[in-house]
Amino acid sequence: MEFELIEILQQRIAVTRADVRLGIGDDAAILAPPPGHELVVTTDTLVAGVHFPDATHARDLGWKALAVNLSDLAAMGATPAWALLALTLPDADRTFVEHFADGFGELAAQHRVALVGGDTTRGPLSVTVVVHGFVQPGRALRRDGSRVGDQVFVTGSLGDAAAALRCLDRRDPQAASVFNAPTDTREALLARLQRPTPRIAAGAALRDVATACIDVSDGLLADLGHIAARSGVGIEVDAVDLPASSALLAVFDADQRLALQAAGGDDYELAFTAPAARASDVLRDLASLGSGATRIGRVVDGHGVRLLDPDGSELVLHRRGWNHFA
Repeated sequence: MEFELIEILQQRIAVTRADVRLGIGDDAAILAPPPGHELVVTTDTLVAGVHFPDATHARDLGWKALAVNLSDLAAMGATPAWALLALTLPDADRTFVEHFADGFGELAAQHRVALVGGDTTRGPLSVTVVVHGFVQPGRALRRDGSRVGDQVFVTGSLGDAAAALRCLDRRDPQAASVFNAPTDTREALLARLQRPTPRIAAGAALRDVATACIDVSDGLLADLGHIAARSGVGIEVDAVDLPASSALLAVFDADQRLALQAAGGDDYELAFTAPAARASDVLRDLASLGSGATRIGRVVDGHGVRLLDPDGSELVLHRRGWNHFA
């Protein structure tokens, strides 16, 4: 049955590329990176009940398993190419694998990502994906280039995915308004959780502009903290400027929104720094790509990340982001 499941994945994730010399079917793949490029590689594991609710549809899980990895490539300014998939299943559920492959394959086709190998095994439901991309030497975005005086930006909007988790948890006393919200509002929030959009085009546009970049997976403050630490700077974030979707605005009050936007995580937007002189270029170029961008703060002398209210006082949140082992 294992080989039947592999065949399903191979048939339904059927992106072909000339740089795949040998794909699925042998002990390992043979791949040919383009001349004059560096290889960018990343991996993420999604575990049922930890990274996605147990009731997540297999098609959405397939999409998200690839999307969170492509988001890492976007944060590096890389162009996606190949993927490996390790799928652990409680049992050989053919229908589940078909739906999973359809979701994975839908996003793979959008970005010309070829599935070149992997593994299937039995155990608690989890998904590990490895993706590979290309970037010209010296042009990859990194976390360690922010300079004092740079401005801080984020693509898209923040907080929707974390809000969606509340849509799924009827035990949450703070989320009663979610259950009374219009269906299209709830669905808009859920779509951000289940089918995040990797900002590949935005990452490519930032290659020669951004001084540092990271994707927002664990929460804005936590992830900006990585840029601050690697760059040896401080970052100030203006709470009032954090971008919110119309769905988030419709359901949550200001205090609830702030916690979701600043620390909720699972947004898979790009947070980045760029010179103040390039701000107008950044806003124009990313608006033309559809992701948009919002200026949310500045890089300063010091260390760590401070969230500020309009009068410059620091706001302290109960939590600043996701930590697997906290």
